[in-house]
Amino acid sequence: MAQLHVPTRSASSPRGALPVDRAGALLQVHPASVTNAATRLEAAGLVVRSTARRGVTDRSVPDDLGTAVPLPTPPRRVVSLVPSLTEALAVTVPDRLVGATDWCTHPAWLADDPAVSRVRGTKNPDRAAIEALRPDLVVANQEENRRLDVERLRAAGVPVWVTVIESVDQALASMRRLFADVLAVGTPEWLRTATAEWGRPPELPGTRVAVPVWRDPWMVVGARTSTGDVLARLGLVNVLAGSPDRYPHVALEELLAAGPELVLLPDEPYLFTADDGPEAFPGTPSVLISGRQLTWYGPSLATARSELVAAVGRRPVT
Repeated sequence: MAQLHVPTRSASSPRGALPVDRAGALLQVHPASVTNAATRLEAAGLVVRSTARRGVTDRSVPDDLGTAVPLPTPPRRVVSLVPSLTEALAVTVPDRLVGATDWCTHPAWLADDPAVSRVRGTKNPDRAAIEALRPDLVVANQEENRRLDVERLRAAGVPVWVTVIESVDQALASMRRLFADVLAVGTPEWLRTATAEWGRPPELPGTRVAVPVWRDPWMVVGARTSTGDVLARLGLVNVLAGSPDRYPHVALEELLAAGPELVLLPDEPYLFTADDGPEAFPGTPSVLISGRQLTWYGPSLATARSELVAAVGRRPVT
């Protein structure tokens, strides 16, 4: 455990040394706040940091953006701001998950678990509620969460781990680092299964597909997305893969002009149904599919491939 050596003695620190976690408890602030303050004090020559003999250090681990996240010990209290990450944590380390967004719906038992506090949404998290949970770590995603919220949580002394997921390989690697390097629990079995599943060659014919994720206005899956990579690994051809945007806004006429042979309509983020979606594509078959299987990157990856293949093979809605 890192210690702060100060030039005075007290009852709580008779040798002039105080462990960082003890300092945090005395000051009633998160240990990461003490670490940040200690860095400034050390630069001013007012304290000296050293490592105690128990072997725990002031280690930091770079997140997917390369930001060093202070993690003196493997986190025991984790708040998740991403549904995919929430499911991964709940399945793998349920005892460590203490907070999640209102949009975190899997596993189903989360809805009735009083040990997991709700901290509002992915774009408007309740930062005060998060801080009150005294997490050792908050997990977020570059696309799903706002930089402002990440920066303000860090400024409050809360370590935040940001993931970047733009392909299946990135998803698998990011999850592996989170559980092995950060949480120190090794690679979960569901992640091993997912890695094997998505390592197989494509098995569907090269059908040209379009994947709307919203309507009024229409938004579709474009380039550099994990969803687009899922389509390619299945053998499908995304007609908007050449778009400069990840989720371009397109006019319906433009979407139809791209020539999809099949339209895949997920149930999230927009809830497409048999009565809301297929009618916009007269003459082009469409299939209703699970948005979780198509877009999430947690334990759903272990079964998503087989379920998506089966869904695409179902009789289309015409």
